[in-house]
Amino acid sequence: MTKDIIKELEGAQTPLYYYDLPLLRETLSVAKSAADRFGYHIHYAIKANNNPRILREVSAKGFGADCVSGLEIERSIAEGFNPSDIVFAGVGKTDREILIGLENQIMSFNVESVQELEVIGELANKHQLKGRIALRINPNVDAKTHHYITTGLDENKFGIMKHELSKCIEIINANEYLELIGLHFHVGSQITDLNVFKSLCLKVNEWNEWFYERGHDVPVLNLGGGLGINYSEPDEEAIVNFSNFFYLFHEFLTVRSHQQIHFELGRSIIANCGTLVSRVLYIKEGIKKNFAILDAGMTELLRPALYQAYHKVELLSDKHTEESDTKEEVKYDVVGPICESSDCFGKDVLLPRLKRGDLIAVRSAGAYGEVMSSRYNLRQELEYFFKE
Repeated sequence: MTKDIIKELEGAQTPLYYYDLPLLRETLSVAKSAADRFGYHIHYAIKANNNPRILREVSAKGFGADCVSGLEIERSIAEGFNPSDIVFAGVGKTDREILIGLENQIMSFNVESVQELEVIGELANKHQLKGRIALRINPNVDAKTHHYITTGLDENKFGIMKHELSKCIEIINANEYLELIGLHFHVGSQITDLNVFKSLCLKVNEWNEWFYERGHDVPVLNLGGGLGINYSEPDEEAIVNFSNFFYLFHEFLTVRSHQQIHFELGRSIIANCGTLVSRVLYIKEGIKKNFAILDAGMTELLRPALYQAYHKVELLSDKHTEESDTKEEVKYDVVGPICESSDCFGKDVLLPRLKRGDLIAVRSAGAYGEVMSSRYNLRQELEYFFKE
């Protein structure tokens, strides 16, 4: 990150989320261009970041939306997304949320259980509204990522089991207000090994053929998302290699000419566009440990506490180079002010010797950062800064 940020944030109240909108626009353009090469469709995963300003930028580029709640559907529509480009996932859709989807005639419900399908069918029939269905199937593919963000294994709570699919088809065929439009798959998040997606393709090919052999030539195959980013070097790979990602599916997916391929991408689009900016409150110099205590904590960025996730931590202040000729570096446990021992952004982080008031950047925080923030400990409202 550049020293220009220091001037931009002079006098700003911290902690705050700094969003690089030019980088976001470039990322969106690169992703869309790579997808368009093969006629693929992208739905932005609203759960990654639902800041209204971010959503307006994404919808303006013509992306669809991937929602996991009724309020996400409503906010997406309010910020410019076309309801016909919205897909609705999640294992616990309430009746009210299902009605929001039906009333707005969204593209599809990504159905995760037999009972959910029955409820959608009952509500669709009662209100005489068409419910378009994509059956979410667990491909039993190991995402090789943190177990909290692995979703495609048999033991996960997501998706419909193979022995339940015939029942699902019976329910759809018996209800004139239900329409099977597709199959949905999602194996996990922060996947950096593209071989995982190759394995997914092979499983999707099998399921696509399974349905075709039983008289169901579905028009949509939704491959979910999960493409990871480089948290260690966010400047070197500010934009992920979308071309390689989509080309892999082009190479290994076997689809019929009329079938559409859809993806649900969130982290890979927004993560590197956001930075959590914080100030050093205190330095505690111990015998074996040095602590840099920030005014941001797990209430602003939960991922390190929840997933033991890594985020690059950098010093933004440049006064060290002005006040000293030395470039002494010190290892710090970079922690927050919350009354929890898990409130830690990184251990033994090598940084220039810090001082009270220094600005610290916690990088790649645009995804699952602001959106997972809380008021625990009665924390103050978050501040935002948008680089235009």
